[in-house]
Amino acid sequence: MTDLSKTGAALGEPVSGAAPSAFLEVRDLKVHFPTDDGLVKSVDGLSFQLEKGKTLGIVGESGSGKSVTSLGIMGLHTAGQYGKRKAQISGEIWLNGTELLTADPDHVRKLRGREMAMIFQDPLSALHPYYTIGQQIVEAYRIHHDVDKKTARRRAVEMLDRVGIPQPDKRVDNYPHEFSGGMRQRAMIAMSLVNNPELLIADEPTTALDVTVQAQILDLIRDLQKEFGSAVIVITHDLGVVAELADDILVMYGGRCVERGPADKVFYEPRHPYTWGLLGSMPRLDREQQERLIPVKGSPPSLINVPSGCAFNPRCPYADIPKDDVTRTVRPELAEVGSRHWAACHLSTEQRERIWTEEIAPKL
Repeated sequence: MTDLSKTGAALGEPVSGAAPSAFLEVRDLKVHFPTDDGLVKSVDGLSFQLEKGKTLGIVGESGSGKSVTSLGIMGLHTAGQYGKRKAQISGEIWLNGTELLTADPDHVRKLRGREMAMIFQDPLSALHPYYTIGQQIVEAYRIHHDVDKKTARRRAVEMLDRVGIPQPDKRVDNYPHEFSGGMRQRAMIAMSLVNNPELLIADEPTTALDVTVQAQILDLIRDLQKEFGSAVIVITHDLGVVAELADDILVMYGGRCVERGPADKVFYEPRHPYTWGLLGSMPRLDREQQERLIPVKGSPPSLINVPSGCAFNPRCPYADIPKDDVTRTVRPELAEVGSRHWAACHLSTEQRERIWTEEIAPKL
């Protein structure tokens, strides 16, 4: 059984202009991309906090803004990625007292890899095919440490051994294509942790891996977090992954946060219809499934033309319950629905309690 009773990081609404109180604090982050078809609002006003030693799970469908958020934190939204149209970024990102969006790019580059690191979604495309695994880990280490190649190589072998690569002294000279998918992901984790970063972002770390290897990778991330004391952000569309790892969960839809709170609250007392939909579409292995899984109807919204009001209203089966068509005309803001638990929904507390108790929970 998964233990979801852990206490997580404080997720209170960060106050713009106030001194940061958490290790990582994101305030009203907006990341927009100008295109020929219009302005893509990939992230549109996201705020959260994360403390050292804690794990935040960011979940949502493809196109909800999860990966764009992580790249924004890492400072990887550059003009070169998007041709002449540079990403439009606003808000604040505080890492250990340093504001990253206004910091000098060279300073952010020095932080990247040492203070913060990222495990990318596809290790085969993230790793360079021309260089051996060892050469790439050595380079990542020597950028931040004034050591010779021999010392850096020993460190690379040590990290490959730590993440469970067999015969690390030999495999360090292999190329990425000579590793299996699970071993490439382990090598990516070794490269990410070689400088003992204080913030680790894992973007879909178990995508395209079989179930057995997924469990091994999740166990590895959990063990390494305990060893290094890092703050971890896990980005995924798989609620099973965050159930394993996360202290707190942030649910994204249409570039915005629709619900966030401690993992046990979001799993056992969810307060947003989109979260209900995600839970209803997830198979349960801890008890017999009596009914078919309930998919979330429709498709994610266009981030160029996000629906007015609540972005989820075209897919929400409860959109007509609130009066005066408010669901389609007024965008709901995050409101506290419990201790350290927020949701952005026009349904009243009583309506959500009734729907969850009578209609949703019995079918999960």
